[in-house]
Amino acid sequence: MPRKRRSGRKYGEAASKSVERALRLEKRGTLRSGKGGKGGIVRSRKQAIAIGLSEARKAGAKVPARSS
Repeated sequence: MPRKRRSGRKYGEAASKSVERALRLEKRGTLRSGKGGKGGIVRSRKQAIAIGLSEARKAGAKVPARSS
């Protein structure tokens, strides 16, 4: 028997916009990690996505809670 699919989106539209912005900055070489952007330049695509999702969470967008 096939499994039921979940209804609705897991991530909201605002979350995808935030990730999109972070990826663009990473590609341009201007995305920085750390508090207030004082860390090093982000070179990893995965790290850029994580930063985008973190910013979306802080802004109150629809994003699942972080897995530990």
